[in-house]
Amino acid sequence: MPRKYEMSRRAEQVERTRIRITEAAVELHGSVGPARTTISSVAERAGVDRLTVYRHFPDEQALFAACSRHWRALNPPPDPARWAAIGDPAARLAQALDELYCWFGSTHPMLENVIRDRPFVPALDGPAAEREAFGEAMVRVLIRGWRVPRGGKSTLAAAIAHAIDPTTWLSITRKGLDERAAVELMSTFVGAAARSSSR
Repeated sequence: MPRKYEMSRRAEQVERTRIRITEAAVELHGSVGPARTTISSVAERAGVDRLTVYRHFPDEQALFAACSRHWRALNPPPDPARWAAIGDPAARLAQALDELYCWFGSTHPMLENVIRDRPFVPALDGPAAEREAFGEAMVRVLIRGWRVPRGGKSTLAAAIAHAIDPTTWLSITRKGLDERAAVELMSTFVGAAARSSSR
């Protein structure tokens, strides 16, 4: 029994250390960005040595994957399945943009750092692919119900993809638009794309 207790205690300590390292990396990614986050800085912030970091995460891909899972668990994005219940496509889009832009607003320091650093950090490719797949899933929900000919669907899909892209939100909010104005602008943009596609 004492041996089992010791093993359980050891496993708990290992898991706590792993979480501490992950949290340290997430904090650094959100403040200085992934490209400027070194293993040494992660180790220092987590209160461990570099070797301990490597024991838990043998490479950057493993560390970044853990960071992405941890961050998304703390900052879950909106659920597109809820939007599917809204029958009117324009109302569905407005609801989606409202929730999405609110989420961008609360998480933008991390999003901005990750977008900026992706070209320089290959380990970001995996999390970026997950974000892109999530974006495609949102487009599939938001394109339903618009009355456009088959040939116009690609134009409409491109307009929706642009509206839900965090770089679009960053660009228009930097110009001084608040969340409501940004939602109205992109709703109008997508609606115009739908109308032009149906001509």
